[in-house]
Amino acid sequence: MFDFWFEYKTVVPKGYVRLLGKLATLTDAGIPIQFFVGNHDMWMKNYFEKELAIPVYYEPKTFIRNGKRFLIGHGDGLGPGDGGYKFLKKLFRNKFSQGLFGVLPPAIGVGIANYFSRKSRVATQQADEKFLGEENEWLIQYCKRKLSEESFDYMIFGHRHLPIDFTFPNGTRYINLGDWINYFSYASFDGERLILQSYDPALDHMIIRK
Repeated sequence: MFDFWFEYKTVVPKGYVRLLGKLATLTDAGIPIQFFVGNHDMWMKNYFEKELAIPVYYEPKTFIRNGKRFLIGHGDGLGPGDGGYKFLKKLFRNKFSQGLFGVLPPAIGVGIANYFSRKSRVATQQADEKFLGEENEWLIQYCKRKLSEESFDYMIFGHRHLPIDFTFPNGTRYINLGDWINYFSYASFDGERLILQSYDPALDHMIIRK
């Protein structure tokens, strides 16, 4: 949802006020929302929980809906490989690092963060465009390991930016939600089955992917 998010004590990053207002409208209407922290917004504290009544999760979480078990998370830093990012993730989540960054004036801090955010998107854009195969998709490998420990009906993640619907031999489905930038993709659960689909802004209607 954010290119960058840092919870300053008195500042909300420019460009997100209307979004935060819409989230507040939804939760005020009794619509529950859960937020999973990712690589662009890992510096969250309790603003969402206090101001918007939205619980914030830093790790994948299990949900049970209509007897179906869901494992849901953002997806960054999971599975094998990506050692460089995993190191940075530990560094950035360190409270001392967060304190040092918070000392910077917002204009400088946000400017630096947006610069690296753009570089990250450019660097990963080509890799995000195609399915790498079962053995090379880190989140599929992560799901395999989790399935050796416990069972799930659906394992849902983001981060990958590519819509993926992969079924394991036991029937568990790994769903990657894709993104709302290139694919306008999302998943919906009607109580019986989960569907990966897209919104076509030109036609103003939904497209079922599977």
